[in-house]
Amino acid sequence: MPFYPPAWVPKCPEVPDTVSISEFMFNEEYGRKPIAESLPAYIDGLTGKTIGVEEQKDRIQYLARALAKEFGWKVNEGTEHDKVCGVFALNTIDVMTLNWAIHRLNGISSPANAAYSADEVRYQLANCEAKALFTVMPLLETAIAGAKKAGLGRDRIYLLPMPGDDPSKYPKDIKTFDQLLEEGKSLPDLEPLKWEKGQGARQTAFLCYSSGTSGLPKGVMISHRNVIANTIQLAVFESVSRKQHGPNYHEVALGLLPQSHIYGLIVICHASTYRGDSVIVLPKFDINQYLASIQKYKITTLFIVPPIIINMVKQKELCAKYDLSSVRAIFTGAAPLSAETAEDLSKQYPSWKIRQGYGLTETCTVVTASTPEDIWFGSSGSLLPGYTARVLSIEGNEITGYDQPGELVVASPSITLGYLKNDKATRETFVTLDDGLRYMRTGDEVVFRKAPSGHEHIWIVDRIKELIKVKGLQVAPAELEGFLLSHPAVADCAVIPVPDDAAGELPKAYVVKSNSIGLEESDVAVKRDIQKFVEREKARHKWLKGGVEFIDVIPKSPSGKILRRMLRDKDRAERQKKKGAKL
Repeated sequence: MPFYPPAWVPKCPEVPDTVSISEFMFNEEYGRKPIAESLPAYIDGLTGKTIGVEEQKDRIQYLARALAKEFGWKVNEGTEHDKVCGVFALNTIDVMTLNWAIHRLNGISSPANAAYSADEVRYQLANCEAKALFTVMPLLETAIAGAKKAGLGRDRIYLLPMPGDDPSKYPKDIKTFDQLLEEGKSLPDLEPLKWEKGQGARQTAFLCYSSGTSGLPKGVMISHRNVIANTIQLAVFESVSRKQHGPNYHEVALGLLPQSHIYGLIVICHASTYRGDSVIVLPKFDINQYLASIQKYKITTLFIVPPIIINMVKQKELCAKYDLSSVRAIFTGAAPLSAETAEDLSKQYPSWKIRQGYGLTETCTVVTASTPEDIWFGSSGSLLPGYTARVLSIEGNEITGYDQPGELVVASPSITLGYLKNDKATRETFVTLDDGLRYMRTGDEVVFRKAPSGHEHIWIVDRIKELIKVKGLQVAPAELEGFLLSHPAVADCAVIPVPDDAAGELPKAYVVKSNSIGLEESDVAVKRDIQKFVEREKARHKWLKGGVEFIDVIPKSPSGKILRRMLRDKDRAERQKKKGAKL
């Protein structure tokens, strides 16, 4: 028995497949909030610089003209994979203008995590065959190093402006976003996009890198229709609540989460603009800037992640110094929020509606969400319109009842095209079942339960897939294990998640020491050297902050698969033992 959205959820309208994202976002024909009734699209939370909707429409055209000239790209010639731009940046009010200008040229934007090392930037640029890279001054050194390793010259690196930049310090040989924008104003109009029916469903718009259910990062091919679908699904799902506030209701949304992450990219940057809301953009989390922005701009909706909530709960006195009375609701995702933490925040701010959502890069974001009228702490809410869900046992049999755990598989028009250059992973993750629908295997163990409201909610109970979630960012154990094996002290290894109050989870390595390590070297020194080895080459969220522990042998199945569950049980038992010893 498949599961569907609750009866109160309006049906999802037909999702267009003949328009690009940029056309959809700014054409009232497709249901967006009338532009004349919309709030300014983006506001810089640090400087107050504002971009209105009409202004952004113009900026997209100007920038697209300049990019076409700069790269020699023709709008309707070549494939989208011939026109890939990497975007390695902190949040700015210009990132979405850039993304939509790339789409105006039938190109692909490939956002990269701002925490990446040069080698991680290299990997993504080389894998997606990017023709250019846009970055910001704080990341320029890393960007140049990564681009060079990928065979991309300085003449194909461009700078986006950031608050606090001193333009006199920009390298003279690197063009800026503003220079391109100005150049585009005097260039002739581009020819219109010439799309066939169904092109939006098969043409890639974004290449977002995800570890999927396992392994090294893979480029998730997200089509124009995928983005349009989830934007519509969110708008329809939330229309019931918004209607209660009247036809002129708007929200002022916090734009703090990375625009490179699928949560920030779709939920904040697309859905908010489509609904006519304002997004207050902050480049990174600083609790004082965060609280001051809520107070200054009267933010109504906080799109955040559990570590920020934990921060607020632990710093009640600091939070109390700011006027946060404008906040009506928070929306949290990217990692589970415990019922206990939600209760703590609710006591701190009783009027706030604490909503939780669940989604993946491969589903082009949101699968389930709770609404202000149907909150059940600990659950991830109900299915969005247009979704069909099934729960499968480990043997592949369908589970039809409540409170019976199994792997969640979902079908929706937002389910993405697959993984770039990885047919094997695509076949394993995206499957067609007996109803003829194409499903995505989430790798998450869930149960469906009836909420006190009587509606079905999903609870995420375990992670079948082996990803570690550090502050909502993915860490693939296999990636770290492969890297650690290149250290001379490591004969074999396994990486598992360990719990952490602030980060949710942290990577911990179990290591079998190499025979090459002399007896005179202390275990403490070797462990620290292994940790530093990772810190030199990997992004911060991949560091082994959960520790390094030596072990005689890594437990494995007869086929050689690492039995991480045994190591997680071992770590849990050791933690319980230490906890008991302190009592």
